[in-house]
Amino acid sequence: MSIPQSGGGTIERPEQMVEYIAEGCKPKAEWRVGTEHEKFGFLTDTLQPLPYDGDRSIRALLEGLAARFGWSRIEEGGQIIGLARGGASVSLEPGGQFELSGAPLATIAETEAELRGHLDEVASLAGPMGVGFLAMGAAPVWSHETMPRMPKGRYRLMTDYMGRVGTHGTQMMYRTCTVQANLDFASEADMVQKLRVALALQPVATALFAASPFFEGKVNGHRSWRSRIWRGLDDARTGMLPFVFEDGMGFERWVDWVLDVPMYFVYRDGVYIDALGQSFRDFLKGRLPALPGELPTLSDFADHLTTVFPEARVKRFIEMRGADAGSTGMMLALPAFWVGLMYDQDALDAAWDLVKGWDAETREGLRVAASERALKGAAGGVVLGDLAREVLEIAGAGLAARGLDEGRFLDPLVEIATSGETQADRMLAAYEGDWAGEAARVYHDWRL
Repeated sequence: MSIPQSGGGTIERPEQMVEYIAEGCKPKAEWRVGTEHEKFGFLTDTLQPLPYDGDRSIRALLEGLAARFGWSRIEEGGQIIGLARGGASVSLEPGGQFELSGAPLATIAETEAELRGHLDEVASLAGPMGVGFLAMGAAPVWSHETMPRMPKGRYRLMTDYMGRVGTHGTQMMYRTCTVQANLDFASEADMVQKLRVALALQPVATALFAASPFFEGKVNGHRSWRSRIWRGLDDARTGMLPFVFEDGMGFERWVDWVLDVPMYFVYRDGVYIDALGQSFRDFLKGRLPALPGELPTLSDFADHLTTVFPEARVKRFIEMRGADAGSTGMMLALPAFWVGLMYDQDALDAAWDLVKGWDAETREGLRVAASERALKGAAGGVVLGDLAREVLEIAGAGLAARGLDEGRFLDPLVEIATSGETQADRMLAAYEGDWAGEAARVYHDWRL
């Protein structure tokens, strides 16, 4: 989840919101990749979730990182809720998922150094505390009631709203983890092509990264339960966005869609004001019930952008959102996968050629199939395993064109695509074998 946005004056004309996103356009020489990953903290002796307070806690980890490694504290209501350093941040998801939002970096090798440095810093504190971390798409054993609650006003509001819409909202908030890549675009046309490819191929990422076959201690019938959760969240703000593939797609069309998504909050003077279900369009007219007579600022719009959750999301960059969290190698494979597809024009064109003939039903069908069967899933005559191998060839060629020896970061995905066995498949095999039906064994065998 995002921290409050800042900057920007009052929105006096609708074009300002379009211009805000368009300001993200960058020449290719300035394109960067930002990688975000989440992980579950747990107490190694009890396997219970890491609480916010106490000697062995999230607070203790955040305070230790600030004291020992030069991170600046981020606080809300006097409570430490995150850290910042050199363009990167550490933040907390609602259930205490510990997230690194990496700085925008030029190469995957730089991302690797950043990730390994972060994990080493965390381990130096967590190890002596008896704290471990698990990176997979959904909490394998814990119930909703056992999850800690982070002291963030945004999450209190969202929890209430999630109980009114969809069926899986609080599961998403408190018991899922993802790895995500954020990529730049050069122009409106480049954004549109990248967003279309990103949405169409998110099911491939979901399948390759599938790592959540357990929930509440049982086999859940999906390879990616995290992906299943997102399909039961809130149709107004999630999904594969068929309008993106229609004529006329661009920055303005994106803003139009965002404005139709019901609001969660307005952030003022360190406080989240309840605007649940209210309309940003009313806000633009000074008619928001939560703040009558007040007009929004660009930072309000930027905050609202963080409350839409499709499979790929546009801010001043594009977020690739379809993957379960996984091992360190998988965390690095995710940015490599998307950089290979998106940052070389030949690769991007080849990827678009693969998907441009699909209709909305095929795209949605692949999304469902990926969550259920991963690489064995199919829809519209497209088999995800076959598609994944084609896409990885394109991504590999795109990375090779960069000349930075980044193809090695795709190796875990190539092995998965070749064998047809995802992380979830391997977990299930262990569950049926050595683990003797004990899903909790995953905390030992798959911990970071």
